[in-house]
Amino acid sequence: MSSLASPPPDAAAGPATRERAALLLAAALILVWGSNFSVQKMIFTALSPGGFLFARYLIMPLCAALLLWQRYGLHWPRLPRAEWWALLRLGLLGHLLHVGLVTYGIHWSTAFSSALILACGPIFTLLLLRWAGLELLTRAQVAGVGVACAGVLVFLSDKLTGGHWQAGSGDLILLVAASFFSAYTVAAKPLIERHGGVLVMAYATLLGCVPVLLLSWPAGLAVDWAAQPLAIWAGLAYSVLLSAFVGWLVWGWINAVRGVARTAPLMYLMPPVAGLVAWFATGEGYTAIKLGGAAITLAGVAIAQFAHRPRDPLPEGVTVVD
Repeated sequence: MSSLASPPPDAAAGPATRERAALLLAAALILVWGSNFSVQKMIFTALSPGGFLFARYLIMPLCAALLLWQRYGLHWPRLPRAEWWALLRLGLLGHLLHVGLVTYGIHWSTAFSSALILACGPIFTLLLLRWAGLELLTRAQVAGVGVACAGVLVFLSDKLTGGHWQAGSGDLILLVAASFFSAYTVAAKPLIERHGGVLVMAYATLLGCVPVLLLSWPAGLAVDWAAQPLAIWAGLAYSVLLSAFVGWLVWGWINAVRGVARTAPLMYLMPPVAGLVAWFATGEGYTAIKLGGAAITLAGVAIAQFAHRPRDPLPEGVTVVD
């Protein structure tokens, strides 16, 4: 009986190898994303946040077009007009509002703070889904939201009571940016279900890049690009190509192999990685209040995101986020 239930060694080797590869890639990606906060702050010093956005949105549309060409050749899928409007709104949410605010928030805040605040994204997603009536929250999830909010207040109090208003305002901007990414996540779900993740990501990038380029054009023209050292060009490639473009493609494959539920908790390693890299690279320091607030925040987000489903049946069409 057991021999029938167990797959042959050769059959099991493939999935096991993919699992190990996915886990190793996930660990490497967390290191890339965690260190990217410090890399971006270095780039902003040389290019300004506006100059970085200008360069990023010259590169990202090319990447999106190459991705579409690789998937569909020269015959990109045609969509109804209503879908194009939905993709335009998605591009404005994800690129103009989220990425734009994140860029300035990171510039005004610190690497560790930026990573921690952006890790609060699942909290906003839960609240948006509950507000839209699409999902219900369990008591454990509500408690997790409360714990996370308390942790953020403790974390921010260290800066605000110390008079570090610019860093504190950067954290508040990042909170707003995290809410926009949650709105992007909720809005993207039906589009992805209809058209697939690659098409939605690529089209939203192509549409969203236009207003970002228009707004960042003066900052981009003010940069002396020929005078930038190799380190800045390498950092730009690291941040835009490796972290933003390749990183999210790889993360999609990792989720497909390991499943979202098993992969999502790895994201909570990103703030500690960002803090360690910032401490080593820039000498960023941490007080006991800041570390305590960070721990409370991450615990609250984890509780809210991974609390169990309720046992009672739910109304038709309503689900609960794990």
